[in-house]
Amino acid sequence: MKFIKSRKLNIIFTLFAVISLCAAWIIAYYAVGNDYIIPSFGETFASLFECFTKASFWLAFLNTVLRTVVAFLISFALALVSAVLSKLNFAARAFINPVIVLLRTLPTLAVILILLIWSNAKIAPVIVTVLVLFPLLHTQILTSADVVDCELCDMLKAYNVPYLRRLIKVYVPLISSDVLPQIGANLSLGLKVMISAEVLSNTYSSLGGLMQTARAYLEMPRLAALTLTVIFIGLLIDLIFSLVAKINAQWQRGDK
Repeated sequence: MKFIKSRKLNIIFTLFAVISLCAAWIIAYYAVGNDYIIPSFGETFASLFECFTKASFWLAFLNTVLRTVVAFLISFALALVSAVLSKLNFAARAFINPVIVLLRTLPTLAVILILLIWSNAKIAPVIVTVLVLFPLLHTQILTSADVVDCELCDMLKAYNVPYLRRLIKVYVPLISSDVLPQIGANLSLGLKVMISAEVLSNTYSSLGGLMQTARAYLEMPRLAALTLTVIFIGLLIDLIFSLVAKINAQWQRGDK
């Protein structure tokens, strides 16, 4: 009963938050009275539905999402390798830590401008997204790995449990319980970084490129509609991976 009540309250407060944001938007529109600063609620959603009817929008959407997924997978693979090396070897950790700190402090705008000279507008956003996600994922995976009980590791070694079995049956489940809930947030962050990089790079046939074009022609309803699209995608990603994390947690507990 408590769970059902909590879920109902969560839905009610979520709806209340959405309604409040819509009301604030409408009030701000009439208070400012300038379509070039704040577009109207109706025009924005009309532009949103118009986008959904165009093949160019869906092509741009797929290109951006595909780049984001590729960048995330590359980042995750690099982070997994670097985290494992850092966990197993002190010298590797001492070497990798400064690299992680350096990547965290890189100014995104400057990196994009440099990468546009070295590569092109399609590749630069992917590299930038990797540079942002990699240190974040490395820290998350390494933190989860450090939490694993050392006594448990020693016991598995003492009983000569094969390393692959240890990895699949013990280490991965323990780490996944911490890492999985954060994947949705990381993917959403990657999407935002990707689109920002596409805007700055003026990447052709991408959500960022469409935003840049809308800004150049002062099409504020279209720009707001594209922004809402990104918000919806981010919320959907968070929802999907929240469900995946819950299913994984139930599976680990042996719930049916």
